[in-house]
Amino acid sequence: MAFLVAVGAAEEGRSTLMFLTKEAVRLATAGVATGTACAGCPPLPELVERYQAAGGAFLVCPICFNAKGLDESQLIKSAELGGTVPMWRWIGDGATTFSY
Repeated sequence: MAFLVAVGAAEEGRSTLMFLTKEAVRLATAGVATGTACAGCPPLPELVERYQAAGGAFLVCPICFNAKGLDESQLIKSAELGGTVPMWRWIGDGATTFSY
């Protein structure tokens, strides 16, 4: 659901950032976002591609990422390591958020 909401926002021209933590950090590495979340849902690779094409960004928790021994060189485009400080800088004076 998070990808569907984020893709919709990005494709409507809204500045969109997904802050990935815990196991979700793996979604920002090459070849991991595969499959289909539900019957009738678009495949995850298509959603990631649409999100990136619409200017959506991924901010990946570096603590979670490094704790899993993941390789930063494997991050997909539009993904970067960054914690709560860069997230709050991105938010600025206000943002609409959804949490899943």
